[in-house]
Amino acid sequence: MTNPPPGLHAIAWVSIAAAILSALWIALDILRGHRQKMWIMDVVWPVTGLWAGPLGLWAYYKMGRAEGEKPFWQSVAVGATHCGAGCSLGDLAAETALAAFPLVLFGQKVFGTWLIDFILAFLFGIAFQYFTIKPMKRLSPKDGLIAALKADSLSLTAWQLGMYGWMAIALFALFGPERLPKSSPVFWLMMQIAMLAGFATSYPVNWWLLRRGIKEAM
Repeated sequence: MTNPPPGLHAIAWVSIAAAILSALWIALDILRGHRQKMWIMDVVWPVTGLWAGPLGLWAYYKMGRAEGEKPFWQSVAVGATHCGAGCSLGDLAAETALAAFPLVLFGQKVFGTWLIDFILAFLFGIAFQYFTIKPMKRLSPKDGLIAALKADSLSLTAWQLGMYGWMAIALFALFGPERLPKSSPVFWLMMQIAMLAGFATSYPVNWWLLRRGIKEAM
């Protein structure tokens, strides 16, 4: 395992800057009047831009701005990004907070962070689904929570497993935890890639959930 090469730091800064600009562009476009049918998607799309960068910006114009009924593959992708936005916010909150107050689990700060990551990502993700499915189906708060848990528990878990899988490669195979502190831009580049991995592992689960009618198309 080695230190990240200097060139990777430059790539990381470019990727982070592109992601921030993409998120801001999407947020401003929404504020200019392109509101989503479901208000929670007004939050989801900028968050997607924050981890997916220009790819998230493309997805917003391709799917978030599209009129009429979406092709099934797009509905699945939007469902995955909806789930991923909650996961991303939970992961970002956990990684930031635990940088100052680390939790050690099984002798590793990384595992403690992943535990808190999962808890916060799950809470954020279920909240995102709750505020989608409750008004859509006009459910009571209790039934809305149950429906949200049924719709997104598997998807959230699949997303986190993909994210953890890539971060395990980055932290334990490529660089080592001590060579990839949270203050490094390369760490956040790895997190962006991890979110793409989470999308990849969550996509087939969302496909199945939508086909079975467990999750609603958005």
